[in-house]
Amino acid sequence: MNNYTINNLLEQAIDLKASDLHFIVGEVPSFRIDGKIFKSKLEPVTEEDMLKAIDEIAPISMRDKIFTSYDSDFPYEIENKCRFRVNVAMTFGYHAMTIRLIPYKIPDFNELMLPDGIEKFSQFENGIVLVTGVAGSGKSTTIASIINNINNNFQKHIVTIEDPIEYVYKSNKSIFTQRQIGVDTSNFIDGLKFALRQDPDVIVIGEIRDMETIQSALHAAETGHLVFATMHTFNAIQTINRVLSFFTPSEREAVRSQFAEVFRGSISQKLLLKKDKSGRIPAVEMLFSTPTIKDFIIKDELEEIYKLVQKGSYNDMITFNQCLFNLIQNGYITKETALEHSDTPNELLHYIRGVYSGTEINKNF
Repeated sequence: MNNYTINNLLEQAIDLKASDLHFIVGEVPSFRIDGKIFKSKLEPVTEEDMLKAIDEIAPISMRDKIFTSYDSDFPYEIENKCRFRVNVAMTFGYHAMTIRLIPYKIPDFNELMLPDGIEKFSQFENGIVLVTGVAGSGKSTTIASIINNINNNFQKHIVTIEDPIEYVYKSNKSIFTQRQIGVDTSNFIDGLKFALRQDPDVIVIGEIRDMETIQSALHAAETGHLVFATMHTFNAIQTINRVLSFFTPSEREAVRSQFAEVFRGSISQKLLLKKDKSGRIPAVEMLFSTPTIKDFIIKDELEEIYKLVQKGSYNDMITFNQCLFNLIQNGYITKETALEHSDTPNELLHYIRGVYSGTEINKNF
């Protein structure tokens, strides 16, 4: 057994401003910092180290599950320092931990350097808002910032359903009911079903993973609630397609109309390394539903949505490329970083060269 402990490593992760700690039997402890993995110079984790770590940080109620299932999630906390989301998985018959750091303080829009207009998402009274991106792209933090803005400005009851609970909110003008899958409710579907009986104004769903969850989320939005949820998609068009793909072809026309009625907008984001390497900054595509966009969804003319957003400064919407261009112009990222992360680098090059005919670059960042 090595002379370091899991708590020693978590303290080090906090000091390094890491986003994740990887603790895997047979590997040296590693940290993810600004999107890259850095291996420590410590000795590899032994099975004894892993068992000791589980004993130190896993809730007693979770330990049987950890040793009888392939995957487990639970929260952990070093009091007055940081919260953590812990995933325990199996690899080659041994346990592996991936631990995400979740700071106590919820950053506001300015601290996160999110585009102007994002505050509008906190002002909706009902409908569904989808926050999307790959794992580690900052989705949970962006939602937390929006929810905390509601908390600070509106008198609402906010119910969150998470697996596990990440950010812990302190009631201000709003009040909270935070529920964890496996502890406070059995699954997302039951959590949503009973949330509707808890007099909510806002419902936050940790992640939409299946047809039943999206159906429940759409129902909650239809019945006058504001629903926020995350999905692992790259942009607004893919997000809409993913929602529809949960349903059979024969169901999609009806679902398309249902979704168009309650859809309020989407935020898709990526985290990019800053030019000065001082950290990462979000590149954001932001879509707000309008009568025209609603019509495009119903008619299944999704490609027209992107063209509409491209027109620039339209209802505070912005495409990834427009955001990337703004980040270059403001000196936050390099041209090379922007082109590497652009889905359509040729279009971005047109922006950079100033020859994108007929398109005004959105300046709302």
